[in-house]
Amino acid sequence: MTDPDLPLSTSIIIPAFNEATRLAEGFERLAPTLERLDPSRTEVVVIDDGSSDATMARAHEVYGHLAHAQFLQHPVNRGKGASIRLGFAVARGERLITADADMSINPVHFPAILATLEQCPLAPGTRTEGRINHYDSVLRTAAAAAFNVIVRHYTGTTLRDTQCGCKGFERASARLLGLLSMVDRFAFDAELLYLARRLALEVTPVHVTWRDVEGSSVRMGSDSVRMVLDIRAITHTRYVNPVVVLAPDVALDAVTSAARQARAYGLVLARAEHDSLLVLARDASLAGLGIAEVLGGTLRTVELDELVARRYEAV
Repeated sequence: MTDPDLPLSTSIIIPAFNEATRLAEGFERLAPTLERLDPSRTEVVVIDDGSSDATMARAHEVYGHLAHAQFLQHPVNRGKGASIRLGFAVARGERLITADADMSINPVHFPAILATLEQCPLAPGTRTEGRINHYDSVLRTAAAAAFNVIVRHYTGTTLRDTQCGCKGFERASARLLGLLSMVDRFAFDAELLYLARRLALEVTPVHVTWRDVEGSSVRMGSDSVRMVLDIRAITHTRYVNPVVVLAPDVALDAVTSAARQARAYGLVLARAEHDSLLVLARDASLAGLGIAEVLGGTLRTVELDELVARRYEAV
């Protein structure tokens, strides 16, 4: 029996696009690790990204028996980034792990990722040993190496496996990155690492093992070109979000209550000595006005630099 008052410790976020045939096999790989993580305090969040197959129905069949599970669906395909961003907003665990539907990254590494998150806010999995990540073909290996050079050049990250589908996050940091990010598709991973560097968030990679499972939705040609264009645009993007400026000692419970009244979810409170900034989604200014009125705050916009060196709390 689960304790409803006990907070969830872990959320596993699974973006899924036309994954009806791979979800069951993915669960088989995940199940032993779920038992190790304590099912009573672990949730699985599946986001169906506008699939044209039976992904959502299959997700309910595969994961619906769990004590804690959420199932969300985009009406149209929006991209991996948009799906993970939604997962960040609704996840209830203190620590989050993103994972592909096929669990190609061996879930046995999840406990190591969670342990790393005790010391830092971001713990991305890395499949790379040495300088190159080896795939099942010479062409794919060379393309991935070239792509990583581009990512490191434009984002400033030192991570050599930015596209690994398995990443760990402390919840408040994940939500902040989700609120700030703008890329919807596969370059989302690179954008997260760029934003993390701009916010001075510590990133500690965790080595993971994997197997290349057939059926990936990534297209080497068109998707690679799109990713490069998106990555080049990241450094020229002006990241601006609405915030509600509140007192530095404002109670988190009061902020949470006001946000719920305004029907605003997935927010982050960024505290400093002189004020607290409630960071909103870019389309949530109207909700922000309501929150400001309830809590005696003011609504304005903020850029990245003003969010550095603050203490983040998930709302």
